[in-house]
Amino acid sequence: MANNSSDPTICSAALPIPVDLFLSRKHPDYLTNSSGDIVYRLSRRSLKSSSVDKIVLLDAAASPLISIYRVNKESWQGFKGDIGEEDLLFKVQRTLNKLRRTEFKVFLVSVNLDNSNSRLEMKGWPFQRSCTIYKGNTIVAQTSLMHKLHQIWVRRGRFRLTIFPGSVDPALIVTLIVIFFDGRI
Repeated sequence: MANNSSDPTICSAALPIPVDLFLSRKHPDYLTNSSGDIVYRLSRRSLKSSSVDKIVLLDAAASPLISIYRVNKESWQGFKGDIGEEDLLFKVQRTLNKLRRTEFKVFLVSVNLDNSNSRLEMKGWPFQRSCTIYKGNTIVAQTSLMHKLHQIWVRRGRFRLTIFPGSVDPALIVTLIVIFFDGRI
């Protein structure tokens, strides 16, 4: 599912159908498919030399795809692989942080920043496990709680990430969801 092209932010071929990945509080460092197979892993590290936290997104074979560094409380940067600060892919800035609503702007560095299509937006409600990622006016990905029939109370411990067909790499989407929930998975 991960793309091995030279530009990891754009898939070489659009996915023909939406892809569902599942996250849970029980296993916060794994994203699985509907069969329960691990698709992505997260490696969380604290850098003791500075106040910057680092999260590395790994594929199923534990190869690093994208590293996330927290710049400050409101912004993050994403780099290709686990090398460091050489191949900047994106910058994320929180634009709204209310009790029930959170919004982010994502600036893709590998493409022209003046183009409005080179930006993504994340909007949602972290407590309800609800996040929608937009590219322009198009929905790229969306999270939702897992609902069960005949159950009055829905637990927030497991939820779904649906990635819609398009030109955005699923690894980038997973990385953005990790930033959106900021340790609250």
